[in-house]
Amino acid sequence: MTIAGACTGSACHAGIVKYAVSVDAQIPSGDPELDALHRVGVVALLERGFESVEAIDGPDGVEVDVLDTFVGVHPGGALMKVFVDAPMLELAEEAVRSLVDELLERSELLAGWTVARCAVELHADLAKESLDAAGGPGAPPDDLASRRARLRGQGGDGPAAEATGDLVDSAAMRDTFRGLADQLRAFGPEAFGGPPESAGAAGAEEVGGRGGAHDRQGPVVSAADARLAAGALVYGTDLLLDELFQDVCALDEDGGSVADCDEPMWLLDELPRRYALRYDARFARRFLVTAIALTTRFTQGTFEQPSCVAEELALRLLLREAEIALDLFGLLDDGVSLALECFADSVYEDMNHEWLYDDSMDGIDESPVGAYLGVAPMGISRWFTPFAAGRYVHPYAADDEPDDEPDDDLVGPADLTGPDDADDVDDADDLDDPDDVDDADDLDGRGDRDDDGPSGLA
Repeated sequence: MTIAGACTGSACHAGIVKYAVSVDAQIPSGDPELDALHRVGVVALLERGFESVEAIDGPDGVEVDVLDTFVGVHPGGALMKVFVDAPMLELAEEAVRSLVDELLERSELLAGWTVARCAVELHADLAKESLDAAGGPGAPPDDLASRRARLRGQGGDGPAAEATGDLVDSAAMRDTFRGLADQLRAFGPEAFGGPPESAGAAGAEEVGGRGGAHDRQGPVVSAADARLAAGALVYGTDLLLDELFQDVCALDEDGGSVADCDEPMWLLDELPRRYALRYDARFARRFLVTAIALTTRFTQGTFEQPSCVAEELALRLLLREAEIALDLFGLLDDGVSLALECFADSVYEDMNHEWLYDDSMDGIDESPVGAYLGVAPMGISRWFTPFAAGRYVHPYAADDEPDDEPDDDLVGPADLTGPDDADDVDDADDLDDPDDVDDADDLDGRGDRDDDGPSGLA
């Protein structure tokens, strides 16, 4: 079977069916595991190979169209999803296996790799449900964005979760996640509510952050659950950065914002909706760099505190990615969920950023109540501004100077002030002076933590 050139359409023959072929490729036995740099290289090699192929020549001149691919690389190999149009299941599997074998042979780096599995995964109940729903009220939405929202919104108890449990080796993925935990060097198990690695470990009594239940009562989850949650965050980091890269590319090509982009977003549409018109390609690049800087400090062991609102929001997305990955493989039980809650409780200094998702709280950071509570500015123009001196924000993302652009380019309800109050808000902005800022910092836990030194995260 040979790789063909371009196919003239998405379905070149009658009776074409779309198949999702799963491929598990493994490194040679006895070879050292792939480090982070090698994994990036493998992703690039495989993706470049898939991008060069539009169709595969099968027996009797039958062409199998390659529609889309997904590549995920782990220390022991790569997992791939190849979406193809083919007249029958067996031909889809044969074509994809031939393609992957050829891509591996072409590369000196991948020449010794083997394909351990190449198969279309079907689940009888889901197949029947899909056939029964075709053309009816239960049929999948036509547009990609709606399908994505529907799939990502499914809970862990539905048929999708049952199918996952049948098709995925949960035990193997549990081992994979736990094996990744050591890469999260900035945090010990106590940050997840687990027991410290040693009885006398520094910081075991107080992990930092807002002070969760684990700080007062000792360990509340097992060491195994804490390790599983830590590994899921490392695994989720790859998903987070890959999906943000995809969003950057989509916005670059579209030239608009998340609010009016024709392409579906992977992650940026999960940021506060009120600022969707401001999420353009430049913003997306700054947010991506911020996410990279945050997760780098996680894995280097240099993290102390979130540096800005953008980092708090990036961490929110990372926690979501970890939960989705755990749920996908049937590993999101009560203990692991609690471990992730404890981690968030440890790392976040406050949960003020959640107000950005509540339109009724819009403008509280500029109100007298916010000033009294020491709420840091949360308008989008201040998302990349450090909370205090010494907080690290990557130079690419950091504001060179305060953004004079107003924070009122909103989607949905704007703020709580009525027309009569607008002048008061402007006057309040005009009265800002360094003394007022210092007073606000004194009331904010973020400022106090800088005076007291690092938060004690291990």
